[in-house]
Amino acid sequence: MSGSFRRVPLLLTALVLSSGLALAQPAAPEAAKPESAKPAQAAPAAKKPAEFEPEVGQPGKDVIWVPTPQDLVDKMLDIAGLRPGDYLIDLGSGDGRTVITAAKRGVRALGIEYNPNMVALSQRNAEKEGVSKLATFVRGDIFRSDFSKATVVTMYLLPQINVKLRPTILRLRPGTRVVSHSFHMDEWEPDGTIGGNGNDCERFCSAYFWVVPARVNGTWRIRQGTLSVKQEFQTFTGTLRTRDGTHKVENGRLRGEAISFTAGGTKYSGTVKGRRMSVTVDPAAKAETAPAERAAQVPAKNQAR
Repeated sequence: MSGSFRRVPLLLTALVLSSGLALAQPAAPEAAKPESAKPAQAAPAAKKPAEFEPEVGQPGKDVIWVPTPQDLVDKMLDIAGLRPGDYLIDLGSGDGRTVITAAKRGVRALGIEYNPNMVALSQRNAEKEGVSKLATFVRGDIFRSDFSKATVVTMYLLPQINVKLRPTILRLRPGTRVVSHSFHMDEWEPDGTIGGNGNDCERFCSAYFWVVPARVNGTWRIRQGTLSVKQEFQTFTGTLRTRDGTHKVENGRLRGEAISFTAGGTKYSGTVKGRRMSVTVDPAAKAETAPAERAAQVPAKNQAR
């Protein structure tokens, strides 16, 4: 009996101890509740890149950019006699104002510009003015571009650039009109000069005008005899050999295909088309039409300058 009583307290003690241990264990942590999904924030809209804005004096391939005053642009197109049916090409077209002004007059025009940002700016300007169908622009090097189809050429470059372009210009079709803002072409004297005199022009306000002359250097047989010509751009000297003797050619002048000169006191005028020259004697000196053909070709030294 006594042994039984001793075992009972021991069992109770074990139960109490085991219960206490169980009670002392920390409660299992509750599973973390997922946080409710936060609404996604819209990504900030990408900023539209700022449109290119040219700066006066910015460097270019051959020259810095300085715009031609609008008043002078208008006068340059006036002296060129720009009219519907012409095709104007602007060499180094910058912000496109000359091309756009021509297009506003109903003339098809092309701008050749090396800076792609300026080309894009010009295209935007043409669209804003509503003339993008007539005014077009291409990125190109003026020394490698073909502008032989132009009837009018405009430019605002530098004297040395003009002179470098001169041989190409002189090979254009006779009668092509050329206008240069501010700078001439050395020995090739202009056929006309204009000034800006506008409120938006303080310096470099002049422009020079040329008409590409026909190439007549050489010897021609005409009804009156043999005409020998030494050409210097749009002027020429030489002799006219007739049955009466050899006469000095004076006041020889070319304006595109038109030719005029005086020899032996007689005035002559006419046209030159390729290898054909049609000369008319002044009415005061028994007018007659004298078709002529080139007898011999002499190298045109002045045409390649």
